[in-house]
Amino acid sequence: MSATPTARLRDSVRRLPAEPTKAVRALAVASLVSEILIVVTGGAVRLTASGLGCPTWPKCTPESLVATHEMGIHGIIEFGNRTLTFVLGVIAVAMLVSVWNMRRERKDLFGLALALLLGIPAQAVIGGITVWTHLNPWVVGSHFVVSMAMIATATVLVHRAWLTNDAAAARVPARGTSGVRQLLWTSGVLSAVAIVLGVVVTGSGPHAGDANAPRNGLDPDLTTRAHALPVYLLVACTVVLLVMVLRNRELTQLRRPMVLFAAAIAVQGLIGYIQHFTGLPILLVGMHMLGASLLAAAATHVIYVGTTHQPLAAERH
Repeated sequence: MSATPTARLRDSVRRLPAEPTKAVRALAVASLVSEILIVVTGGAVRLTASGLGCPTWPKCTPESLVATHEMGIHGIIEFGNRTLTFVLGVIAVAMLVSVWNMRRERKDLFGLALALLLGIPAQAVIGGITVWTHLNPWVVGSHFVVSMAMIATATVLVHRAWLTNDAAAARVPARGTSGVRQLLWTSGVLSAVAIVLGVVVTGSGPHAGDANAPRNGLDPDLTTRAHALPVYLLVACTVVLLVMVLRNRELTQLRRPMVLFAAAIAVQGLIGYIQHFTGLPILLVGMHMLGASLLAAAATHVIYVGTTHQPLAAERH
């Protein structure tokens, strides 16, 4: 007698991994990569003035779920970005399913995977409100800020996915000194403030996503100067951190993450200055958005390494 659908489902669930495998880790990496990718494609939507390429939500037009031929390239670009959301959803569901049997022993993995999954419909709703408000810059900005939070969450997920259950349950002393840990958290706050103020600058600038989209009404030069202040403080904080980490032989685990973080800041700052003084060309603005995503990931990475009380994957060997 063949098994019932319920029995087959239970059997399938029992076959799910009880601790992280290569497939689980691959899904964690895919989560991070896809979260960054959708920021880039979202930037392409705005920078090509395709923000209202699909003028309604959740459908692309009142009559069609998908873009139509009459909508041209703007409809294709906007609908393509919406389609990528479903890809993120598939990855997030697969990630959550892959850690289902670990939901009690590995609450860290399950909670992070669940947060990423719940973030997708939340982002979809914000995206819908963005369309309904004809690309209100404050709503568009909140869309970007939530994406940065999801990138940070996915970065931690990657770290945790590389730990066995035993390693995840262990507690070790934090790697950074007290001063280093305080500066790491300070750099994280400054990074977040810089990113948020960068969003405000964008809301005052020319790339609205549509020729008729509103701007936030703030003075672009003044908001740019305000955005630069936490960047200067972040650079100073990072230089001090870099010197402290490179001079302390007990902080070797922090050296590579710190160098990556410093490099992300340097490249992002360079792009920011060039785009400002060259009239905000769309290619550089798009690169700046990618840079913000990489900065969020790099900041989360170095803070995690320097402050966590769990072992790192490299310490298992």
